[in-house]
Amino acid sequence: MRLTVATVILTGLLLLSSQVSAGEYNQVLSIGDAAPDWKDLPGTDGKKHSLADYKSRDFVVLVFTCASCDTAVEYEDRINDLAKRLGGEKGKVSVVAVCVNRVKGDLLPDLTERAKEKGFGFDYLYDESQKIAKDYGAISTPEFYVLNRDRKLIYMGAMDDKTDASKVEKKFVEDAIAASEKGHPAPVAETLARGCRVRYARERK
Repeated sequence: MRLTVATVILTGLLLLSSQVSAGEYNQVLSIGDAAPDWKDLPGTDGKKHSLADYKSRDFVVLVFTCASCDTAVEYEDRINDLAKRLGGEKGKVSVVAVCVNRVKGDLLPDLTERAKEKGFGFDYLYDESQKIAKDYGAISTPEFYVLNRDRKLIYMGAMDDKTDASKVEKKFVEDAIAASEKGHPAPVAETLARGCRVRYARERK
């Protein structure tokens, strides 16, 4: 009987250790992990984009978003503002948005029209395969990932602490960048993203 109990306990510990290998809210990645690479994703600018294209920037803010989610749409102006303030030709940050949904309004032609109408100052990419979102363990739109100079994850989760822009008190993404520039870890490294679920296609078995 003792052997059986010991075996159960050991099995439980092994399962627990395997479960905590990822982040607090992310089932795939942890803070400090190398950012999964991506290559040749089509953008609303008619070009193809890879992570390596941003090698001159100290930080990459990757955001999974879409046009079919009200919360994601509410964040578009904030994302655009971030890109314009910290990006630009002389900026240290590249903001890259990616949509993986396969529904009307979220397809590349629709996003291209939206990017033109809104005057987005960031690259907006589309991945029909949905691989990039799965590689990052993204579950929500919008969901943010901050990559440092070494392309290690230093933050993942929500952009800030309030969906209502007028009530924001903590800017998680910007705080992570500011701390990293001083050689410090993000004051808050992981949060639960708010918004709609990423619309992953059902896989037939």
